[in-house]
Amino acid sequence: MLNALQVFTTVVVGLMVGVEFSVAFVMNRILNALPEDSAQQGHAHGGRMLGALMPVWYIGSLVLAAIWAIAGWHQPGTGLVVTAAALLILSVIMSVLLLVPINNRNKTWTPENRPADWKQQLNRWERYHYARVAVIIAAFTLLVTALV
Repeated sequence: MLNALQVFTTVVVGLMVGVEFSVAFVMNRILNALPEDSAQQGHAHGGRMLGALMPVWYIGSLVLAAIWAIAGWHQPGTGLVVTAAALLILSVIMSVLLLVPINNRNKTWTPENRPADWKQQLNRWERYHYARVAVIIAAFTLLVTALV
């Protein structure tokens, strides 16, 4: 049972890392290459769509890692899992404090009501997102290492 939990947790976190990596290094570049109104509207739509899904994924990943750490407390690699869970906590805190406020504003913007500094706000979101991606990649790497 513990093996199934370990594999499931690793897959869930790995898929989350893949989605967030894709947002950072593929989707944002595609959206930023669109004409101005289309770029902003694409970011707003992505914010609405992923903004509804990702909180569940982040919290779910954290819960799974915590269950793994508790269930495997006396197993080799538990320290790695605890560290990964701590990094997932950090990613949730970063999301709530840094990324979500910008995303909540962005997802309501239209070409008619967006603020003058909308590009600067989206650039700030992207920088925070890069840092969050690095954190979840580190967490994923620790989980994979603990698994093997």
